[in-house]
Amino acid sequence: MSNERNVNGADNKKEQLEQFTTDDRHKKMTTNQGLKVSEDEFSLKAGERGPTIMEDFHFREKMTHFDHERIPERIVHARGYAAHGEFQVYHSMKEYTKAGFLQDPDKTTPVFVRFSTVAGSKGSGELARDARGFATKFYTEEGNYDLVGNNIPVFFIQDAIKFPDLVHALKPEPHNEMPQAATAHDTFWDFVANNQESAHMVMWAMSDRAIPRSFRMMEGFGVHTFRFVNEEGKSHFVKFHWKPILGTHSVVWDEAQKLNGKDPDFHRRDLWEAIEAGDYPEYELGVQMIPEEDEFKFDFDILDPTKLWPEEDVPVQLIGKMTLNRNVDNVFAETEQVAFHPGHVVPGIDFTNDPLLQGRLFSYTDTQLIRLGGPNFHELPINRPVCPFHNNQRDGYGRQTINRGPVSYHNNSLAQNTPETSTEEEGGYKHYDEKVDGHKIRARSGSFKDHFSQATLFWNSMSKAEKEHMINAFSFELGKVENTSVREQVVEMFSHVSTELTHGFAKAIGVEPPKEKEITVTKSSPALSQENTAKRPETRKVAVIVGKGFNGAELQTVVNTLKREGIHAEILSNTLGTVKGSDGVELAVDQTFLTADSVLFDAVYAVTGSEEDKSFYKKAVLFVYEAFSHFKPIGATQEGQKLLEVDEMKHSPGVIIEDEPQEFANQFIDAIASHRFWNRKVL
Repeated sequence: MSNERNVNGADNKKEQLEQFTTDDRHKKMTTNQGLKVSEDEFSLKAGERGPTIMEDFHFREKMTHFDHERIPERIVHARGYAAHGEFQVYHSMKEYTKAGFLQDPDKTTPVFVRFSTVAGSKGSGELARDARGFATKFYTEEGNYDLVGNNIPVFFIQDAIKFPDLVHALKPEPHNEMPQAATAHDTFWDFVANNQESAHMVMWAMSDRAIPRSFRMMEGFGVHTFRFVNEEGKSHFVKFHWKPILGTHSVVWDEAQKLNGKDPDFHRRDLWEAIEAGDYPEYELGVQMIPEEDEFKFDFDILDPTKLWPEEDVPVQLIGKMTLNRNVDNVFAETEQVAFHPGHVVPGIDFTNDPLLQGRLFSYTDTQLIRLGGPNFHELPINRPVCPFHNNQRDGYGRQTINRGPVSYHNNSLAQNTPETSTEEEGGYKHYDEKVDGHKIRARSGSFKDHFSQATLFWNSMSKAEKEHMINAFSFELGKVENTSVREQVVEMFSHVSTELTHGFAKAIGVEPPKEKEITVTKSSPALSQENTAKRPETRKVAVIVGKGFNGAELQTVVNTLKREGIHAEILSNTLGTVKGSDGVELAVDQTFLTADSVLFDAVYAVTGSEEDKSFYKKAVLFVYEAFSHFKPIGATQEGQKLLEVDEMKHSPGVIIEDEPQEFANQFIDAIASHRFWNRKVL
């Protein structure tokens, strides 16, 4: 089925190109004012070799537009990629919320999703160790609803007033604008050490979650605590989750660094190609809900954005599925101009007093005003609601609506008081009737003061391999910090999280391990470990190393079985063109050792051939061994088994050797589904 999808994807692309050519074939070039253009090669000049004349309005219009093609990139989340799709609820959520798009399982809601890194600029690599944005715009019949989240469920700070400080600290240092898209520098870790509420988020950022394999294999979280409100006005606190159908998977750090060099567009290319091939990314929407009367029944403040709700205590209820099924037509017009805002809500979804959320409700509109040139960014096609919108707002940069009539105020009699407001029964938005009472004060609730217990919970929840990766991440990041005092402060700070962790990285960064602290948190949450995620083989990419003289019949059996399971096999050899087997079978070569690299694939299948020279085998051995060192599944048949002699790879977990082709294919598919083999000994 996957092979059919791939072919159909290629056919669709060809059809789109042909349709585009057909539609545009007879169109005449004009200026932006509609004037037909007679010449677009040469400027208007005073004689063939004379100066260009200012009278050339076509040149001026064309060049002026070009000079203004770029808009300011986002301060954070600048490096992003997006796709269209649809959402469908599984069953009515009427008991908890009156949000219309969560009522009818027979209806679909269009969505637009933008994924992004946070710290880097627009031109940075996509495999930086960083949080990832996961922002979803629902085009509902009641207006646009934006679920603006990350792939990490908590954040660095508790109050939005500190957000500029955080971003200044994690961005490249201003005196030399380095390092780009990296937190391995002094100012970030100085901020961490002196703002210890960041402990929990830092643990996530140092984990494998910060280097995801794919946008398609990445969880999403709303981060904040919101409210569901039903028709009767009853409120439940709610947290939102996106659960990828393919499971949550990551790369290893060495792999991430190489990917940034081999293909800095790795994540966007993966998303684009998957959708083009018909391997549509799918995510289930999950909610955690707490009745309002249970707000204070936990050992943490449920409004604290540096805290999560353990799934074992507050289960995630899966309520719907989102499918991304269409790539953008124009990256600038859609991906870059889309404007998200956590304040874009619909009836039935409301806010809480989370102080970070409260600040975001101001910040996002303010940001769009400068990025998109004024208050009319809602009129850009990617931001327009699918439902009608009417109000008395007028004019401003980029206004597209042509309003008629003299009245642009409320209340009025000249236009019979239209547009008129709607009652709650008619769908008018009503804020939750929460009692608020207190003195004006710049302070933080005492219930927000525990900064380490959930950081320890996260550590306790990790597998042995994940803990080793975190220790290595701290060692790398802090190894780049030049200031000794900052390194010492960070070690002391995280000694309150885990002795095992700090002793693991302290010596590596030249700091004396701290005295053991009494840490009483023993609880863990298995849902936090990626070891417990879904493990599925479909859409994985396998490099098939083939050389002259291979056994074609055996190879075809294996490749066809992989494709039936939705696995994409690419033929890799010395040169492009075709490679011929001993039985006359010829295969088209997709990649060469020069154009491909093991880090671009999820697994390697070595076949080689009996007629290749030492040069071929040298390249193939390096390719296989790098994949092996990244703990990936390795399969070998025929002459390919000769490549496994280095470090006795053939005797390691996740290395499949089997003479019978069909049995080999079955075992190899199981290995691919397992993703990585952390119990493998790698020098």
